[in-house]
Amino acid sequence: MNQIPFNKPYISGKEYDYMKDAAERGHLSGNGYYTKQCQTLLEKRYGFEKCFLTTSCTDALEMAAMLLNLGPGDEVIVPSYTFVTTALAFVRQGATVVFADSRNDHPNMDVNRLEGLISPNTKAIVPMHYAGNACDMDEVMRLAEKYKLWVVEDDALAIDSYYNEKPLGSIGHLGCFSFHDTKGLQCGEGGMLTVNDKELIKRAEIIWEKGTDRAAFFRGEINKYGWVDMGSSFQPSELIAAFLYAQLENIDIIQGRRIEIWNTYYDKLSLLTEKGLINIPPIPEYASNNAHAFYFICRSIEERTALIKYLKEKGIQASFHYQGLDMSEFYQKPSSRRELINSTFYTDCLVRLPLFFELEIGDVIAIADQINQFFSTETHQ
Repeated sequence: MNQIPFNKPYISGKEYDYMKDAAERGHLSGNGYYTKQCQTLLEKRYGFEKCFLTTSCTDALEMAAMLLNLGPGDEVIVPSYTFVTTALAFVRQGATVVFADSRNDHPNMDVNRLEGLISPNTKAIVPMHYAGNACDMDEVMRLAEKYKLWVVEDDALAIDSYYNEKPLGSIGHLGCFSFHDTKGLQCGEGGMLTVNDKELIKRAEIIWEKGTDRAAFFRGEINKYGWVDMGSSFQPSELIAAFLYAQLENIDIIQGRRIEIWNTYYDKLSLLTEKGLINIPPIPEYASNNAHAFYFICRSIEERTALIKYLKEKGIQASFHYQGLDMSEFYQKPSSRRELINSTFYTDCLVRLPLFFELEIGDVIAIADQINQFFSTETHQ
């Protein structure tokens, strides 16, 4: 078997043409022609009230924390089982993060236990949709309305995914997406903030424009612009936006291929699930599958370690995923730490398989065959 990487960024074919066109247009800094093309396409396709391209999902989250005026004394509920920037964006503003455990049947936060985490200091909830599978957003939004909280969706893994036919990123007050090259739609490094509360749009634009009302000036709405608020350099260059636009034009093709790969893995590994040797977490009935990742759960950290080593020896690069943030060196506070059993379990036992556009179905079947072979030995029965 040839060496199979965990990921390979896909190039659709027009990326370089559009980047050349961007250069010839003579506007390479942010908020130019291709930025607007990307934002308009996404707003129309998914019904987002307003989109702002950013240089990363991290930047989108940091914009959200600024926009909601979160700071010292404020609490933000985030999942423990997530990437560090889900929490870091709010910690940087001085807020305190309160970690939510995962569900016992899925890495997503357990929304049925969220209410017990809400205090008088709670200002926001940040549901992260693991592998593009939606959290129970009806319950999240019910709690947000009851306690007057903001909802910031972490949609880093969730482009083109839905909750009860509503696009993720369009349900919370804000949504934060990633176009990192590990994602299905990518531009190397990139992200996006969606703003669904109309009252937040004007200030979001100012924060996006480095704290100035520059965009309003260029639209002719004011006769000069200046520094009016907080902000930072969140805009990607037109070269990045041009690259991304070529990807976005091919959403359906890219997603169709990824779903084909995901379904092949599922079919070829389902017998292991039936035997109880692995667990492929179910996709909730209210959630769609954007095939961001194919993953399953081993029975122990030792078994996962052995499986990843075995696959590496066969030329297959598999990977684990997040370390629960409640266990991180930066955060640990032994006197106040709650045991988050499910987050710890996924930290120890979750394994992800290669999934990228150009992965041949024959290779998918070969990977599955190797996994079946691994679990066929007496040691792993």
